[in-house]
Amino acid sequence: MKMTSIKMKKKLEERLANDQWKTTFNRDKDTFRVEWSHSGKGITITLPNVISKYEARGEEAIDELEDHVKEALRVMNEDHKLTGKEQNIFPVIRAASFPTETEQGKKLIYVDHTAETRIYYALDLGKSYQLIDEKMLKDEGWSLDRVKEVAGFNVRSLPVEMKKDSVYGNDFYFHSAGDGYDASRILNEALLEKLKAECKGELAISIPHQDVIIFADVQNSEGYDILAQMAMKFFAEGTVPVTSLSFLYEDKQLEPIFILAQKKPNKDRKEE
Repeated sequence: MKMTSIKMKKKLEERLANDQWKTTFNRDKDTFRVEWSHSGKGITITLPNVISKYEARGEEAIDELEDHVKEALRVMNEDHKLTGKEQNIFPVIRAASFPTETEQGKKLIYVDHTAETRIYYALDLGKSYQLIDEKMLKDEGWSLDRVKEVAGFNVRSLPVEMKKDSVYGNDFYFHSAGDGYDASRILNEALLEKLKAECKGELAISIPHQDVIIFADVQNSEGYDILAQMAMKFFAEGTVPVTSLSFLYEDKQLEPIFILAQKKPNKDRKEE
């Protein structure tokens, strides 16, 4: 039987039953919200997105959502400090369209990265993290530059383990540790310079969603098409999508690559 928003709402109500939380269903926006009764802090879930994942993965998708929501609510109900937790501050990459304020109206700190992306900053809390806002900085007397410096050092210390795949004369390297900062490896300039030096062709990079980064040693025109197809596939599947565009790394700069992906390799195409 087809899953509907009403059925999914009932399923989530059962999963997220708690005397200290209240839930609401917005029929017009097709959303389901869970929040702390005493503070109003909570998380809003877009039901069509959940239904799509449920139809693809079944109860596993709901298990994952339940864990995420419970952890997010736990974090919201705690007061977190930056001082003394410097080693837990990391940059996170988000799409340029990502909100700059929380639902409670707190202004998040961020810096521009590319036309497609921004860099936000997070305090790692173990199973989850909290995006750092201006109030947190003000309360502890921190500056944005201090956060950038600390986060930059920490992201350079993260391990990088890549799996290689060669397709039509191009080499692709995938990193996905699942630590929440996979896409953030694009900010490790030392890593990018090392890869650039080792490339036979051009170094292209894709960060389709938060939990993966793809490095490509593009040695022919086919490589760009393949990377575009990979990026689009990962972008569609990601829990926190970033961008379906890839970037060319040259002279320590990231330039977006606009590619119309082709379905067939060059050897199967007609010569123009």
